[in-house]
Formats: sequence, structure tokens, C-alpha cells
Amino acid sequence: MPRLLPWTTDGKRCLLSTDDAGGYLSRLADEMEAEQLAMGEDVLREARKVLDAPLSPYAEVRYAGLRLAECLRDALRVAESRGMRLQHPSEEAAESTAQGADEASA
Repeated sequence: MPRLLPWTTDGKRCLLSTDDAGGYLSRLADEMEAEQLAMGEDVLREARKVLDAPLSPYAEVRYAGLRLAECLRDALRVAESRGMRLQHPSEEAAESTAQGADEASA
């Protein structure tokens, strides 16, 4: 199953086709996803300060909004990537049935 990577090339999606979740690129992607989510928490914390202050300058509010939009984009990409890697219940049932049949015939 291909994995959606947490970075893009010229705005295009990057997919990694591998069965090795512990491979170099998979580990790098895991680390980058964790960093993106942590950065999103930091940006949200700082943006709240600006957005909670009624007299914040327009430029600061705009900057906070732009950074929040970037973090939301990254978080949505992480969620999509992780969702793609989850097995659907029908796939899990088929896999466990196949394993049971293999064990019974052995």
C-alpha cells in the first residue's frame, strides 16, 4: 500500500511504495509528521495570543492566520497518510480468514 509522504514536490503529492514500515524513508516521514504536528501545536498556542487580543494589529492577525492554514494543511496530509495505511475491516477479515486457512492446512 503506498504511503503519502508529508512533503510535496512542486506542489504534487509524493507517494512511497514499500512494505517496510521501518525503512529509512518511512522513518524520516514519521519524524517529519511528528515535527509538523508539534509545530502546529506551537503555532496554535502563539496564534491564540494574537487572536485573543482585541487590539492585535492586522498584520499579526494575518500572519497568524497564514501560519495556521499551513499547519492545518500539514495536519490534514498527516491524517490522510495515516488513514491510507489503516486496513479496512473487510480487508482485516479477509486477511485473518486467509491466515486461519493457511494454519489449518499446515
